[in-house]
Amino acid sequence: MAVSDTDTPKAGGNIAGLMANRDVAFALGVVMILGMLFVPLPPILLDFGLAASLSLSVLILMVALWIPRALDFNSFPTLLLVVTMLRLSLNVSSTRLILSEGHNGTAAAGKVIEGFSRFIVGGDFVIGIVIFSILVIINFIVITKGSTRIAEVAARFSLDAMPGKQMAIDADLGAGMIDEHQARARRTELEEESSFFGAMDGASKFVRGDAVAGLIITLINVVGGILIGVTSRGLSIGEAANNYTVLTIGDGLVSQIPALIVSLAAGLLVTKSGTKGAANEAVLKQLGNFPRALYMASALCFAVGFMPGFPFLVFAGLAGAMGALGYFMQGQLAEQEKDRVSEEADKAKAGETPVDPIQEMLKLDDLRLDLGAALVPLITSADAALPGKVKSLRSLFIKDFGYVIPPVRIKDDTTLPAMTYAISLHGVETARGELRPGAMMIIEPNGADVDIPGERTREPTFGLNAIWVDQSRASEAEARGMTVVDPESVVTTHLTEVIKEHMPELLTYASTQELVEGQTKEYQKLLSDISNNAPMVLMQHVLQALLSERVSIRNLPKIIEAVAEASGTTKNVKIIVEHVRAQLSKQICQALVDENGYVPVVTLGQTWEMEMQNAISRNGEEVNFIMSPQRVQDFVLAVRKEIQQFAASDQWPALLVAPDTRPYVRSILERVSPMTQVISHNEVHRKASLKTVATIGP
Repeated sequence: MAVSDTDTPKAGGNIAGLMANRDVAFALGVVMILGMLFVPLPPILLDFGLAASLSLSVLILMVALWIPRALDFNSFPTLLLVVTMLRLSLNVSSTRLILSEGHNGTAAAGKVIEGFSRFIVGGDFVIGIVIFSILVIINFIVITKGSTRIAEVAARFSLDAMPGKQMAIDADLGAGMIDEHQARARRTELEEESSFFGAMDGASKFVRGDAVAGLIITLINVVGGILIGVTSRGLSIGEAANNYTVLTIGDGLVSQIPALIVSLAAGLLVTKSGTKGAANEAVLKQLGNFPRALYMASALCFAVGFMPGFPFLVFAGLAGAMGALGYFMQGQLAEQEKDRVSEEADKAKAGETPVDPIQEMLKLDDLRLDLGAALVPLITSADAALPGKVKSLRSLFIKDFGYVIPPVRIKDDTTLPAMTYAISLHGVETARGELRPGAMMIIEPNGADVDIPGERTREPTFGLNAIWVDQSRASEAEARGMTVVDPESVVTTHLTEVIKEHMPELLTYASTQELVEGQTKEYQKLLSDISNNAPMVLMQHVLQALLSERVSIRNLPKIIEAVAEASGTTKNVKIIVEHVRAQLSKQICQALVDENGYVPVVTLGQTWEMEMQNAISRNGEEVNFIMSPQRVQDFVLAVRKEIQQFAASDQWPALLVAPDTRPYVRSILERVSPMTQVISHNEVHRKASLKTVATIGP
């Protein structure tokens, strides 16, 4: 009967199937290990299990030697439990064979145990007992005990240092030194490190318990085997002692040697600590970095060889080897230094010279928050919330304005009063305020005086009457309808308003270029095709004008299209901005809609409308606004009177004016009422529902 190729089993297919079902294979392996505790194994299967245990232990040791970081082998505690259970299961199976078949000779428990008993101890059970005792002492007292202690200390230090490391990550993120992705990766690594050292602390007990169990099992096998051999098998005491002791010592060595190897692997992992690189790289590199130490060791070793009774050739050979290694390493270090100098020279030629400290000192931070000495705990304490809140401002501005604010650098400043903070833009102090760490700020929403006992002050952002009180009084103030703010929120609110007010200044040419480069190639090309000598500068001016009126620039593709359309007919930035605003009419109206779905507006009376139109003077594309200072003042007072009526209830209706006069009305009001939006009829979307709430003048 012919058998086709498709009917023939393929080893590669079996291996691929096994790899595809690794979880099932691992579960079956654990079940088989547990089964060995209860099911008798024939000698051939016991030999296979002991050989697999030894091979697996060597594999674990090799991985521990070559692993770059201890954290890269974070499955070691789980693997240690499995291999420990494997050895103990094999111990139970070998004990069953030794006690039941030991009277038949030293081959009763398989070839592996017999081979260890003959090769290592020469079949002499006295030598075997000595060798076994030495291995147990080395494993139990030296390696296991030291590894256990190091794991305990590493776990304790890792847990104690975790809050400080998390705070450092938040501080770096708040200062803009790392981005969100890097911060998330560092937090994940920190959690894995803490879990790993904690697991290693417990896993080290497996190694220690394994050594104790091996010693107890060996004693049971020797005593039990002699008793069974003499009482049940008819052997003399000498024969029973020889057979059962040789088998037991061989079994003990087969178990203790893999246990010793795994203990060494555990010791290598926990002692690696923060060292990176394989064990040979870490150890040999650090030893070889000091040729003088090698020369001194060589000289001392050579001198010891001249002492009476010492083998001169042995010590002379070692001295020569260390001296040669020192000479070789000295040459290697010289080559590395030469390469470093050459690399720096190449960077200098390419214009990539290292940053001059003077240049670094001259650099100005776009945004900086300086803290007085008493406020430093707001960023250094274990539960510091300020860095996280400052960091969250970036997400807020991206969502509300489509604008990525520069990183905020937070630092202490000894020149400031202890409880004062200062906000600086481009190295110039823009605002400052005072905080009381550990206290809460109480603000009366309507601006009235607060009658709760405490330190009276003024809220630094809006200048409202406020008071610093103990945290115990915060609940009382909340029950009375007052606003309760913690010190971190006071700073964050102040910083938010400062940034909103100065967004145009913070939008530099580089920031504009970065925003544009984030768009698709089609929009980048559209901007570059604009008939302007500096299209990126034009775009910067347009975006600055929009941000100055707190209009979101998130829809940058639409803005680029509008700029490209308008720049074909005019070079006047004001006219281009007005065209862009008209294209963003839906967005502008949506931002002004009240809870009833209307856009509340304040309109100008016919007199003011005509006077504004008459104040515009045109000469080609040059447009000027000419109005007497007295009439400007009258207009400001009239607008302020109407706006304040709505501001008292936190309502901010927009001022609706003619398209030609909108830029000039806005420039008049931006100093006295920056929160008031000024829109033109061109910016009213066709689907927007207007509601006139007031009219200024006749």
